[in-house]
Amino acid sequence: MSARFVFRHTWAVAAPPAAVFDVLADVGGYPTWWPQVRAVHPGADPERVAVTIRSALPYSLRLVLVRQVERAPAGRLRVGLEGDLDGFAEFEVQAGGPGTVVDYRQEVELTTPLLRRLAPVVGPALRANHAHMMRGGGRGLAAHPDLR
Repeated sequence: MSARFVFRHTWAVAAPPAAVFDVLADVGGYPTWWPQVRAVHPGADPERVAVTIRSALPYSLRLVLVRQVERAPAGRLRVGLEGDLDGFAEFEVQAGGPGTVVDYRQEVELTTPLLRRLAPVVGPALRANHAHMMRGGGRGLAAHPDLR
């Protein structure tokens, strides 16, 4: 197994797409609704923000999110990821069902030597850890006060 991972998740939110997009675009607010996003540290450059993420496994990831795409009319948000992971994450927000469908895609490679070494052995645990994080994010987004 390589140290490269591709994740896809879909969330359904009973709120208008524009409101969902606004919540997702506000990375600084993530810790208030996404339990696994433990901290957001804005820097001098508004296009870059440091985050600390910890899901079910006893390991915190430190990442820098670099804004690449933010197109409200198209419902697309994309950030580059640097730090413990290298790659990108993106949200596509579209009207669907009684509200909004959010499609999430992430393609990353582990960069830290320990994670790279362990990837072949703990790959399934890393996938389960990511799924846990995404379930927490989906529940938190659906319950966000600005979307109720």
